[in-house]
Amino acid sequence: MELERFGSCTLDQDGCETCGDNAVPVRVLKLEGKNALVEDRLGQRKKVATDFTPSVRPGDVLLVHAGVAIGIPEPR
Repeated sequence: MELERFGSCTLDQDGCETCGDNAVPVRVLKLEGKNALVEDRLGQRKKVATDFTPSVRPGDVLLVHAGVAIGIPEPR
């Protein structure tokens, strides 16, 4: 699954500016407690909170806004 399918935003430019409401599509690389290390379509990595997506697993695509995973765009 290509991340571009879910939008063109990247981790360094999520479009917010309080609040432009763009979410960044990312892939989960690994879980670290209630955080996940994710990677965007350009290969940029960041840790994000996964409190709103407790069923997330490595390999999943997440939508991230302001450092928080806000959804899983497709069911497994």
